[in-house]
Amino acid sequence: MKQFAKKILVTGGAGFIGSHVVRRLLKKYPDYLIVNADKLTYAGNLENLIDVDSLPNYRFEKLDIVDADSVHSVFSKYEITDVIHLAAESHVDRSIEGPMEFVMTNVVGTANLLQAAKDTWKGESNHVFHHVSTDEVYGSLGDEGLFTEETPYDPRSPYSASKASSDHFVMAYFHTYGLPIKMSNCSNNYGSHHFPEKLIPLMIHNIQHKKPLPIYGKGDNIRDWLWVEDHASAIDAIFHNGRVGESYNVGGLNEWTNIELVRFLCQLMDEKLGRKTGESEELITYVTDRAGHDKRYAIDASKLEQELGWTPSITFEVGLSKTVDWYLENQSWVEKVTSGSYKDYYQTMYANR
Repeated sequence: MKQFAKKILVTGGAGFIGSHVVRRLLKKYPDYLIVNADKLTYAGNLENLIDVDSLPNYRFEKLDIVDADSVHSVFSKYEITDVIHLAAESHVDRSIEGPMEFVMTNVVGTANLLQAAKDTWKGESNHVFHHVSTDEVYGSLGDEGLFTEETPYDPRSPYSASKASSDHFVMAYFHTYGLPIKMSNCSNNYGSHHFPEKLIPLMIHNIQHKKPLPIYGKGDNIRDWLWVEDHASAIDAIFHNGRVGESYNVGGLNEWTNIELVRFLCQLMDEKLGRKTGESEELITYVTDRAGHDKRYAIDASKLEQELGWTPSITFEVGLSKTVDWYLENQSWVEKVTSGSYKDYYQTMYANR
């Protein structure tokens, strides 16, 4: 095998955030071998990377991280030097319906990766295990305040509980075994290649096809939105320059209520589709709120800015316009990833995290 400066295992690299991270690393660091390991569940799609899958520094391995032997085998096959761990079950509604799959993938799978890294690197310090997590581990905010890296964990759903557990395992391997870990907790991502059961792509699709726009409760839940390409750049910065043993919050500095976001999307879509102003807003419908629906998330990303100089590159309004354009221009992608049994599911399931 060609000599590479690093051999990075990116788990979940065929998914939404993972594919953007893989693409960025492949193009920016041609001297790195990027091994994309993905189980290819409904949210993982190799078409997300069709533009880069022929690059000489790219490899793909179909991998279920719950299988410890397979994880060790991939580490050995490619002599993995570093890990960026994004593989996770990440849909809150699915976690409410079936929590055990989240326990297995997010907790047991993470522990398998940590153990494989520990066994392979044997105490050497010239490696990085970067664990990518979520702001949902912190629970729910009131009307004031922001999540910081010191905010106590208070997960409220099976999904966030599983991610909180994985975060604790990561820090435990650092403190107990000296594994060189770095961790980041991000706010809600948006952008291209997002599986269409999540809020923004779902609403884009339904507006385009004049289908109902289901809003949980009163639509007053607040989320901080982060453009996925900005998140990829933050992961790049933390992986290369963040301090070992530290966690970094990554946020978009954009707080929007769900109803405000959907109304803005309606306005954007009316303009782009040549409809009369306000036409798409008439599609908004209110549905019974999700069980345990957190009221507000908001990230304080000042540590990341002060230590590594990272800030979001674009405003939410610009990013959302780019996102709408991508979905309108890539209808074939949407049709492919929503074919079969998931098509009816995502059409009816309201899906903000």
